[in-house]
Amino acid sequence: MILVTGATGNIGRSLVGRLAGAGAEVRALTRSPGRATVPAGVGVVEGDLEDPASLRLALTGVEAIFLLRTGDTDTSQILKTAAEAGIARVVTVSSLLAQTHPGSSVGRTLLRGEQVVRDSGLEWTILRPWEFFSNLLFWAPAIRSDGVVRAPRPGLPSPAIDPRDIASVAASALLEDGHGGKTYPLTGPATLTPQEKIAAISAALGRPLRFEEDPSLATEDPADDLAAAVSFPGVCAVASPGALSTVEDVTGVPATAFRQWAIEHADSFR
Repeated sequence: MILVTGATGNIGRSLVGRLAGAGAEVRALTRSPGRATVPAGVGVVEGDLEDPASLRLALTGVEAIFLLRTGDTDTSQILKTAAEAGIARVVTVSSLLAQTHPGSSVGRTLLRGEQVVRDSGLEWTILRPWEFFSNLLFWAPAIRSDGVVRAPRPGLPSPAIDPRDIASVAASALLEDGHGGKTYPLTGPATLTPQEKIAAISAALGRPLRFEEDPSLATEDPADDLAAAVSFPGVCAVASPGALSTVEDVTGVPATAFRQWAIEHADSFR
């Protein structure tokens, strides 16, 4: 039995489907069970990660857990409750900023959360993705309105990743042996500028779109504030580690190209 937290989110929804498709017994955790849509045979249970005590019933009979949270105190309590319930394996999501910017306030917070997982006594796997393709859905209202995406800065090339690929790696770590004690940096297959992303969406829609820099939208200096540098979805102002092959190395399947994601999600921009 595998418990998936964040089961209705971008990663969790795909992970539930992949695990169920592989024949695993899956339990989906959500605050609102009545609104959750899951594959046939998947159990849905109510629980709130902000209240670890509420998870005891959901954790009963579970052998592995996918944990989307990596905060300090909450994660510690959740993992303590999981260990007490007899869970042996945890797969959790952090961020590649823990690797690329460990000295920043964001990086330090991520690393503290990761250490809680490492100290849990469970067999752990940590996933460190770069920015998500799905962040680009933030652009949808502007694209539908006048076809122009305005951002405070031009951005740098960034190897964004499809959340479904993160789910694929998580499924491998949950279902297979050999991933314990591993930290996986995850990116898409290519680095793309915001202008290249808008071009891919334009091609998927079959109409012209533009990306324009508007410095008046900036609220912080990205050189002084990492959080500000990554605060505008789809426009990354920090240097990336480049495109990595981890998704294919772990799953045997290449990471999804952004142009493919844009085609599949074109209706969201219409």
